[in-house]
Amino acid sequence: MHHPVTFTRLGDFTATRRVLLLSAIAVALGVVGTVLAVVLLDLIALCTNLFFYHWFSTATTSPALHQLGAWVIVVPALGGLLVGLMARFGSERIRGHGIPEAIEAILIRGSRVEPRLALLKPLSAAIAIGSGGPFGAEGPIVMTAGACGSLVAQFFHLSSAERKTLLVSGAAAGMSAVFATPLAAVLLAVELLLFEWKPRSLVPAALAATTAAAARRLVLGAGPVFPVSHHSAVVGLAGLGACVIAGLAAGCLSMLLTRAVYASEDAFERLPLHWMWWPAIAGLAVGFGGWLFPRALGVGYDTIGALLQGGLPLDSIVGVLLVKSSVWAIALGSGTSGGVLAPLLMIGGALGGLEELVFPGFGAGFWPLVSMAAMLGGTMRTPLTAVVFALELTHDFDMLLPLLAAVTVAYALTVLTVRRSILTEKIARRGYHLTREYSIDPLEIVFVREVMRPPDPHDLPPVGASGHAYPDEPLRAIAYRMAHSGAIRLPVIDPTAGHVLVGVISLGDLLRGRKHALDAEQRRERVFSLRMALPAWARDRSVGS
Repeated sequence: MHHPVTFTRLGDFTATRRVLLLSAIAVALGVVGTVLAVVLLDLIALCTNLFFYHWFSTATTSPALHQLGAWVIVVPALGGLLVGLMARFGSERIRGHGIPEAIEAILIRGSRVEPRLALLKPLSAAIAIGSGGPFGAEGPIVMTAGACGSLVAQFFHLSSAERKTLLVSGAAAGMSAVFATPLAAVLLAVELLLFEWKPRSLVPAALAATTAAAARRLVLGAGPVFPVSHHSAVVGLAGLGACVIAGLAAGCLSMLLTRAVYASEDAFERLPLHWMWWPAIAGLAVGFGGWLFPRALGVGYDTIGALLQGGLPLDSIVGVLLVKSSVWAIALGSGTSGGVLAPLLMIGGALGGLEELVFPGFGAGFWPLVSMAAMLGGTMRTPLTAVVFALELTHDFDMLLPLLAAVTVAYALTVLTVRRSILTEKIARRGYHLTREYSIDPLEIVFVREVMRPPDPHDLPPVGASGHAYPDEPLRAIAYRMAHSGAIRLPVIDPTAGHVLVGVISLGDLLRGRKHALDAEQRRERVFSLRMALPAWARDRSVGS
């Protein structure tokens, strides 16, 4: 029998009014994230102009148009040397993609980020990208804006979980401001950074991303970042079949790139040199690749736009697949500062450019857009983010079905064949492990009354400071109470019958609650058979025969 008296304390969510405080701070972080995004983009443009054109300007330019000739080989090496020095004598935490470092701060360091990281990360990323590094700006801005969220949180009397919320809110604001993709920024926070789905964290992150997107309109424009000619919403079975093939191809390329990045990292680890010199050595490879194929240098937003417009020649498509992907894997493995989203978009778009030659035609840029999203979803293991990101980048919402098909296939392939993503592998190599699967805690849906034992008059736990349990409480509440008090057994009191002792619950009983979930995962049974679908007279005849 259920007792409504105790059930009134339970609800769908555990949010409290503190979410209002976190939301107010998150709105302010949305503005801060936009300012940081503008600063970072201007710094990248400034460094690009200084390194390749030798003038002081924040006007957006492409390093691919340089006139340096073979001297371009030394430019990324010089930038890599500066980044290595900053990492050695400033903060080693500026090394890396940006997103893995944010994950590590959340899971391992209580969402605490050192103040100098908020300054050194964007500066090092601007130097690395501005000197020709084949990276994106999104990883550094995620780490930079997230660091600001963490620093703000450290000024308040907040828990580690609340600091995480503000760190992720800053990160979502930064991504939303750079790409004008507020919904994708929130989904990235959920799929990659929060490790939970709670109003306490989702509401502030969404408000920060929304505020950043609104503020972006005033300084960078409303978007889309990559406008395209809209495609038909109907592609037919042949088109969907080709999307499945595109997803498989993107998944295979994702696996290849992930292995290439960490093969590069392993190669650098074997060098008899301090890691400070690795970005400079990788810079020589980037410079050589840029000399052979100038589009391999820098972020490459112009190349992504050309792929989506269907205006990139075949030799450039092959150059992206061979040169850009190679120098990106080498440079990323060296531990320099830069993001992965923009390179994955470019490489995926080039794959789609090849597919346009053989797949059914649905308009210019159709297959590059499909493969961009599939590469992102397969490599980062963020399928929802990849689909929505592609839609918000282009505002071509009729592409939803093809994108969902290709991304899902690429995601499924990489999940089944590669243990960790390009982001989590770096964390694993530092000696940590995390799971990317989210589910309801089985202790939340099993109640005390289901696992408690009858009271033993000769061995009763005392009712005192350790507290007690109620029959209609979920086991998770009991686990928290035991952890807080140090008790391993609690008496169970029935409040509807004059607080009578009705049972005892122990740590072993909590394990029985966990066994419910284990049975659901491993116990296989047939609950329906064809004979059950027959009418009664037919079932009786089959039994008699």
